[in-house]
Amino acid sequence: QVQVVESGGGLVQAGGSLRLSCAASGRTFSRSAMGWFRQAPGKEREFVAAITWSGWSGGSTFYTDSVKGRFTISKDNAKNMLYLQMNSLKPEDTAVYYCAASYRSSGNSYRTLSDYDYWGQGTQVTVSS
Repeated sequence: QVQVVESGGGLVQAGGSLRLSCAASGRTFSRSAMGWFRQAPGKEREFVAAITWSGWSGGSTFYTDSVKGRFTISKDNAKNMLYLQMNSLKPEDTAVYYCAASYRSSGNSYRTLSDYDYWGQGTQVTVSS
């Protein structure tokens, strides 16, 4: 069992910044990746960013096109923490943001909901104009 808890959401003005944090407790030796997804009202949950969890540090990152250059995903293996730094926020970034952990051993695209095994409860991000 893995527990995933997000925090850091809130209300911010367009152009502002927020940093989301995700604490993921439980086993890490078989973890392949962690990622962020978001779901806006009336929309399906969509991929935002992911980072591979192989090794104690480093990792490859992946982003959806709409957040490239604005969002940065990072991790702290020692603290077992995941972060999403969100800059230049836009109203269309408004959504519930979910942190997820993947333990898929092969065939992981890092971008698909079904690749992730454990999910947090979500944290609300609201960007006003």
